[in-house]
Amino acid sequence: MNSQQPPVGERFRRSRQRRDTGLTVPPAEFSSYYGRPILKPPVWTWEIAAYLFTGGVAAGSSLLAAGGQLTGRPAMRRAGRVAALAAVTASAGLLVKDLGRPERFHHMLRVAKPTSPMSVGTWILAAYGPAAGLAAVAEVAPLLPRRGPLGLARRVLPPVGRVAGLAAAATAPALGTYTGVLLADTAVPSWHEAYPHLPVVFAGSALASGAGVGLIGVPPAQAGPARRMAVAGAALELYGAHQVESRLGLLSEPYRTGRAGQLLRAGRALTAVGVAGAVLGGRSRVVAALSGAALLAASVATRFGVFRAGVASARDPRYTVLPQRERLARRRAADNP
Repeated sequence: MNSQQPPVGERFRRSRQRRDTGLTVPPAEFSSYYGRPILKPPVWTWEIAAYLFTGGVAAGSSLLAAGGQLTGRPAMRRAGRVAALAAVTASAGLLVKDLGRPERFHHMLRVAKPTSPMSVGTWILAAYGPAAGLAAVAEVAPLLPRRGPLGLARRVLPPVGRVAGLAAAATAPALGTYTGVLLADTAVPSWHEAYPHLPVVFAGSALASGAGVGLIGVPPAQAGPARRMAVAGAALELYGAHQVESRLGLLSEPYRTGRAGQLLRAGRALTAVGVAGAVLGGRSRVVAALSGAALLAASVATRFGVFRAGVASARDPRYTVLPQRERLARRRAADNP
C-alpha cells in the first residue's frame, strides 16, 4: 500500500495546488433575474438616431442661411433655407413614425412642461418648423409673375422670408442641442452621465453639418462663412467627443468599443478630412463639395455612434452596477471622513 502512495513532497505539492485553486476568485459576472438587463434598453429605433442627425442639419442650415442673409450672400441664404426645410420635414416624419400615430405629436402640444426635455423639444420643433418653411417658400418669389394675386405674393414674400429666416436661426441653437439634453435626461447610464457634454457634441455636429450644406451648395467665392463654420463646429464636436470618451470613467467605455466606437472614430476621421478640405481646398468646387459630404457623413456617424453607445450601456449590467457601487463608496467616505 505504501509503495503506491506518492512521495511526501509530491503530496504536499498537490495539497498546496488544491488550496491555491480554492483561493482563486473567479471573475465577476453581472447578471439579473432570468438573464434580463437591469435597465430596460431604449425602445427607440434607428428613426430616432436619424432624427438626431436631421435636426442638427436643420439647425446648422438655418444658421448658415441667416449668415448668408446678413452678409449679402444669396446663394448661401438659398442653400441654407432649402436644406433647413428639407431636414425639418424629414425630422417631423421620423418623429411621427417613431411615435406610431401622427396625432400623438399633436397631443404633446396640449401641455407645456418646462421640466420635460421631450415637451420642450416638441415646442421648439413646432416653433422652428413654420419659420423655416416660410423662409424657404420666400425663395420662390422671383419665379412668380409680377402682376395679379401672385404678384402681391412676389412682393410680400421676401420681407416675410427675411423675418422668418432670422426667427428660424434664433430657434436653431435650441433645436440643435435639446436632443442631447433629451438623451441625458434618461436613465441610460452612458447618456445620463454625459449630460454636460452631449449638448456640446450635438452643437458642434449641427454647425459642421450646416457648413457641409454650404460647401456643397454654395460657390467657393461665397463659401467663406461656411468654411469658418466648419472649423468652429469641428472644434466643438471633437472637444465634446473627447470628453464623453475619456471623462466618464467606466461609462466612457461604450463610446470607445464595439460598433459605437467604430462609428465615433469614423466621425472624427471624416470631420478632420472635411475641415482640411474646406480650409485647404481653395477655390476648387469639387474639393469643397467632397469636404461638405465628409462633414455630413461625420455628423451621421457621430449621432448614430452616440445612440448606439447609450443602448449598449443599458444592455450591460456592469454599467449600472459598478457606477452605483462607486457612488455609494464615495458617499460613505464623505459621511465618515
